[in-house]
Amino acid sequence: MFIDRTNLRRRMATIGAAALMATMVAGAADAQTVIKLGWPTSDTETDPYAIMARTFADELEKAAPGKYKVQFYGNHQLGDETQMLQGLQLGTLEVGVFTSTYVGNIAPAFQLNDLPFMYADYDTANTVLDGEVGQAILGTLDSKGMTGLTFGQGGFRNVINNTRPINTPDDLAGIRLRVQPSDLFLDTFRALGANPVPMTWSDVFTAVQQGTVDGLEIPLPVIYANKYPEVTKYLSLTKHTYNAIALIGSKQFIGRMSDEDRQVMMDAAKAAAARQRETMTGIEADIVDKIKEAGMEVNDVSDLAPFRERVTDIYESYRDTIGPEIFDLAMEKTKS
Repeated sequence: MFIDRTNLRRRMATIGAAALMATMVAGAADAQTVIKLGWPTSDTETDPYAIMARTFADELEKAAPGKYKVQFYGNHQLGDETQMLQGLQLGTLEVGVFTSTYVGNIAPAFQLNDLPFMYADYDTANTVLDGEVGQAILGTLDSKGMTGLTFGQGGFRNVINNTRPINTPDDLAGIRLRVQPSDLFLDTFRALGANPVPMTWSDVFTAVQQGTVDGLEIPLPVIYANKYPEVTKYLSLTKHTYNAIALIGSKQFIGRMSDEDRQVMMDAAKAAAARQRETMTGIEADIVDKIKEAGMEVNDVSDLAPFRERVTDIYESYRDTIGPEIFDLAMEKTKS
């Protein structure tokens, strides 16, 4: 049988080239750095934590196409926030999005953001957290096995409950209100007259549904994204605390990066924070109407002065815990 050796060589060369290309593609895929990115709340288009996570991944892909493979773990798939923070410290989780309150249990400077009525509006919060105060707060994570990347916007926290609308501090009397596991939140709501109950986020929906607690305090987008209109009647716009959400990396993971890659990650985080804040501001523009449509009764609190008066002592009580230098600088920045 005649064999066309010239044609055979061509076919073999073609097959070899295809195999080489497949190997190169597979090698490139294998060379991707995997980033496990976790957060505690729902993975929806209106949830601020999910938006922060996915926007960060998008900015990272823009800055370093194909270099990283981000795996998303929303809705406390990797445990509650305390467990995820431990994952960062151990290096089993690369990046996470967290409520400042939980981070504050490890790095107390983060408790600055939980002081009641600390920030008058979003512009003030962004200016403080993007400046030297924010950098100083994030820097306190370095000794804790973590690297602070940036702050996103979770929104101002408001009270939702099944007992009554809240218009004055007296309306909080006797209400069992879930608060984040934090002495500062416990002290704040005791001062306001409520009966605060510390509880991890993953347990809250069921607790409200079953009547274990009467309600909680929570940002507007998180109310809607996590379906709280299904289990609570009243939303009172107290805007008592700004919910700064922190994007944090594992020091082990980021420490292995080159200086160039580390800077790319920091720049991607900064760009993501700017986009996330803009997105959240847009979402909040009509979120109250959506919450009303979902069946909740909403009231605006016309006079917040009585609430502020009840919590004035909280500031001085936590100055040393937060750190006098960071505290005093923040007070200076919020007054200017």
